[in-house]
Amino acid sequence: MSEILFNYKQVAPTTWAYLSSLLTIALYFKFSRFWSVRNLDLMILILLAPGLLLVQYGIDQRGTGDATRLVEHIGYIWLFAVNGCLLLRLLLDAAMLRRPLLEPNLSAGGLTFLGISLYVFLMGNIVTGTPNAADVAGSQRADQLQNLEVSQDELTTLKTHGPGFPLIYLLPHISTQSLLGKGAQEIERVPDAPIFSFRKVRKVNVVTAQVMAILSQLAIVLGVVLIGLRHFDSIRAGIAAATLYLLLPYTAMWTGAVTHALPAALLVWAVLLYRRPLFSGAMLGLAFGTIYYPVFLLPLWVSFYWQKGLWRFLLGFAAMVAVMVVSLAFTSSDMAMFLAALRQMFGIQFPIAENLRGAWQFWNVVYRYPIIAAFIALSISFVLWPAQKNLATLVSCSAALMLATQFWHAHSGGLALAWYLPLLLLTVFRPNLEDRVATAVVK
Repeated sequence: MSEILFNYKQVAPTTWAYLSSLLTIALYFKFSRFWSVRNLDLMILILLAPGLLLVQYGIDQRGTGDATRLVEHIGYIWLFAVNGCLLLRLLLDAAMLRRPLLEPNLSAGGLTFLGISLYVFLMGNIVTGTPNAADVAGSQRADQLQNLEVSQDELTTLKTHGPGFPLIYLLPHISTQSLLGKGAQEIERVPDAPIFSFRKVRKVNVVTAQVMAILSQLAIVLGVVLIGLRHFDSIRAGIAAATLYLLLPYTAMWTGAVTHALPAALLVWAVLLYRRPLFSGAMLGLAFGTIYYPVFLLPLWVSFYWQKGLWRFLLGFAAMVAVMVVSLAFTSSDMAMFLAALRQMFGIQFPIAENLRGAWQFWNVVYRYPIIAAFIALSISFVLWPAQKNLATLVSCSAALMLATQFWHAHSGGLALAWYLPLLLLTVFRPNLEDRVATAVVK
């Protein structure tokens, strides 16, 4: 009987891509306004699925032959093409002044039920799945902080996944350890890149990573819903955006990726708290401390708060960065390791050209440099454009910048879609927000 009722198995990615695409069209496609921007947005989002499936197939079959490598390569090209369309859409959003009310085809109650059901099943994927090396790294650093131990491969982890964020993991780690015990069994970790060999990882670290993924996904969903309620004056818009996020094939395939979900949650809450510059700056600083790339959002956000709230925003950002620096000091084995982690956190180094993963494992690294230069120019340009910054431009331009990082991110380039997807969906469902400027709403 237990095998009939409780033997849960994950839905195959290809099957879920078909089902979610059909559900997306049924729930959100405006059949009465076929030639609408909303329908175009949905079609582009659906087009992400084939690229993700090709990449996932290549990752699962890695090492089996050149044909598999070619499939993965085509998948990244597909993702780059679709991301390029989405980037253009986000950059043009500021010029879309007319925002007709296009509500979902299902009531708020139905969307809420569907969203909760999707979240429960996606959390089942996390529980039955296994985090990769990047997701476990933060938990291991928290373990070192708690036990005052030093990892032998800390330098390798630093080069590959960044300085880590142990303080965020510490409380879930302590709670998990109290349930499993300090002597929790070790499990084999399957390597996700050639630089990692087969070895064992403590089960408590794996469970901590899973707990962090569940909490991060919950923070994303709640943050999106609250933005709809408090800033869009439409809880239905927030529920619609959150449900669509849970419905996308990407979310099902990378639900447990902490390095994707945690920064996304912090960025969503930075937007949610935008009326409180101190807390918004703290969220952005924490996001910067985890993955570095949100530092390029500073020109945009500083420009938004220029007339009101700037110093509180910068104070919150600086205070959180200081906390992250202190956490690095406590978790580094020596001064050399601390300085290396500090350089990694602040990006004080030339872009790496070895051990690249994601899309850039297939292409000459030289082509990354003009893309990085164009990205930096885009980031700086937001100081002057759009001239009038409001909540709409803050969301869409933040999404555009985090999407643009996918074109040059060295380790999962093209795959960290959660960094921009929640903000993109908020852009899709937002009403007219021209009156939400800092001088009018900042407290």
